[in-house]
Amino acid sequence: MHPFRAAVENRDTDAVEALLAEDVVFTSPVAFKPYAGKAITAAILRGVLRVFEDFRYVREIADPDGRDHAFVFTASVGGREIQGCDFLHFDEEGRIDDFTVMVRPLSAAQALSEAMGAQFERISREAAGA
Repeated sequence: MHPFRAAVENRDTDAVEALLAEDVVFTSPVAFKPYAGKAITAAILRGVLRVFEDFRYVREIADPDGRDHAFVFTASVGGREIQGCDFLHFDEEGRIDDFTVMVRPLSAAQALSEAMGAQFERISREAAGA
């Protein structure tokens, strides 16, 4: 099992953060502008783990050189079933330097947006304290 998948499935936020490059760019499924940097990305991912229920990866896809991965997941948020995919790119040191998330359906994306919006003050504090 890929170390990122294992860290997320074990809800090991320290291990997830250790896999992030300092200059990682996180592209959210519900925010227009990407977030740059390890501190904010790690804080967002901790927030996601707080709002997702019944999270599990159902498929892992990797390119032959191992630098690009897609992790398909299911979860629920706010009573809505959600399907999504984490698209990760790894730099030369094996750290995630690009992290894009896509989710469906729209009703679940809206529930995720609301749940994460409620978390964002805490996320901002966590990122500033890093």
